[in-house]
Amino acid sequence: MKKNKETAIFGGGCFWCTEAIFSELRGVLSVIPGYSGGYEDSPTYESVCAGNTGHAEVVKVEFNPAVISYRNLLEVFFALHDPTTKNRQGNDVGIQYRSVIFYMNGIQEEEAKKYLSLLESNKASSRSIVTELEPFKVFFPAKEYHKNYYKTHANEPYCAAVISPKLEKLRKMFAHDVKS
Repeated sequence: MKKNKETAIFGGGCFWCTEAIFSELRGVLSVIPGYSGGYEDSPTYESVCAGNTGHAEVVKVEFNPAVISYRNLLEVFFALHDPTTKNRQGNDVGIQYRSVIFYMNGIQEEEAKKYLSLLESNKASSRSIVTELEPFKVFFPAKEYHKNYYKTHANEPYCAAVISPKLEKLRKMFAHDVKS
């Protein structure tokens, strides 16, 4: 019998964007913005944004694999950020904005490797994919202010210019996976 809750950790640039995207998907139970992959034991938004911690802005996605698979999450992740730019997503530049997957177990590691290999062999991009694949170690949740950021700040310029277009793309490309 399959568990009804699994966890995935993705870093695809600003966690406000990534949180908004994954929150729209059927089978996603929760999305928590935070930090992972660095060496600082008490990262703050300010220290991570300054690039002083080695951490990436990430989201912790809890999902029901009976409704949405890890593979589906990978498809959404790669379709809605640029996995070919090292330490950058659009105007957000720095190690904290790197493309990274923190796998929770060997199954996720293999699934991510297979998907990365598929993207490379299909030449999904003219540039090489630089997404990092690392074992999960620790997740530090961001402060409450960052949770559901898009839902509470949708009219702010950054949200309107960056997040809203990504959500429109999500709704077009993955209509069958979006919550109604």
